[in-house]
Amino acid sequence: MPRAELSQALDALWAALASLAVLVVMFVPLERVFPARHQRILRPALGLDLCFFFGQYLVWNALAIFVARTASAWIGGYLPEGPRAFFAAQPFFIQAILVVLLGDLCVYWYHRACHRFDVLWRFHAVHHTSEHLDWVAAHREHPVDGVLTQLATNLPALALGFAPRALAGLIVLRGAWAIFIHSNVRLPLGPLKWILGAPELHHWHHARLERTQHNFANVAPFLDVIFGTHHCPAKDETYDLGVAFAAPKSYLGLLLAPFLPATASASAESSSASRTP
Repeated sequence: MPRAELSQALDALWAALASLAVLVVMFVPLERVFPARHQRILRPALGLDLCFFFGQYLVWNALAIFVARTASAWIGGYLPEGPRAFFAAQPFFIQAILVVLLGDLCVYWYHRACHRFDVLWRFHAVHHTSEHLDWVAAHREHPVDGVLTQLATNLPALALGFAPRALAGLIVLRGAWAIFIHSNVRLPLGPLKWILGAPELHHWHHARLERTQHNFANVAPFLDVIFGTHHCPAKDETYDLGVAFAAPKSYLGLLLAPFLPATASASAESSSASRTP
């Protein structure tokens, strides 16, 4: 490996390790003091979820950025200039609010489609195979699903010519909150629960059912209220987590599973069964 590429690889590794250290400091104390479920820090499948963590930071995030840039160039050539010019004439805070809300709306319907259509569920189901939720499990995501989710999130900004990096601080905050809602934490969040989401809302989305049909708006739960998919019974979290079919237990197995006939069969069986909690 050339020295420059080796240096870049080492920089990426150090960045991933630094991110891991920050997340450990942020979330481990929260999960110890305010646990939603009683589970060990070194719980089953922790190593598997760490593989997904490092896969995202070292490989798949770069792929998502490449796809977003490619899509931006493609979309820019097809969208009429009128809507983009009108958008560009608005004050920055109006542009920011609009792209965030439209992005949340796109992700809501993309996420909902993942639970409706088998071809998307094959990839999205990898995220639901976690039987123990915490901040590490938030990273268990098939790269195809991850890239499509990022594309849906940024699609309005790309279409309207708004640079997502202009909202870098907000993006980091919402990214951390997306990890938080997976964490093994239960806290009274007040109004924030309806604006940014809460772990108890998203934990229900991971209940072991054929395919859950609730709480699709990860960090914009008011959309679930608007579209009738909100679900959060006021009781302890004693239900099982995971998927209702046998899933691979290895990183490579989960990456390959969506492309194998067995996964398609499991998806078909799931879609024919009851989908309500």
